[in-house]
Amino acid sequence: MAAFFKAINAKIRSNPTVSYFCSTHFWGPVSNFGIPVAAVMDTQKSPDLISGQMTAALCIYSATFMRYSLAVSPKNYLLFACHFINEGSQLTQGYRYLSWHNWGGKEKAQAQGAVEEAKAKVAAVGDKVKDVVSK
Repeated sequence: MAAFFKAINAKIRSNPTVSYFCSTHFWGPVSNFGIPVAAVMDTQKSPDLISGQMTAALCIYSATFMRYSLAVSPKNYLLFACHFINEGSQLTQGYRYLSWHNWGGKEKAQAQGAVEEAKAKVAAVGDKVKDVVSK
């Protein structure tokens, strides 16, 4: 039975394309793409949910592995692309975090909410006035 698996492995490794798709050089980055996909999807959520510490950690992590992906032999461009996308996404999330917590984004949103609430109250009073006048 071991000879059978040895023969299959030799057959797979004899074709460079199939060998690549059966390697950790391919499946590692593919499985890792969940992180940047989640980060891109999170850009549509409220900045109030962003963790500043986790965003900073993921920025350092992605920058480190972008470097690592080009330092190994052979260079792993798929891993580089994965971490490049994640780095961009995390930097975007970091900007959103700083904008929300440090640069007045939260206060601006609260003020906008108060304005919308006041407009709704004015519209309700206007409707009541129209009802009274029409009677």
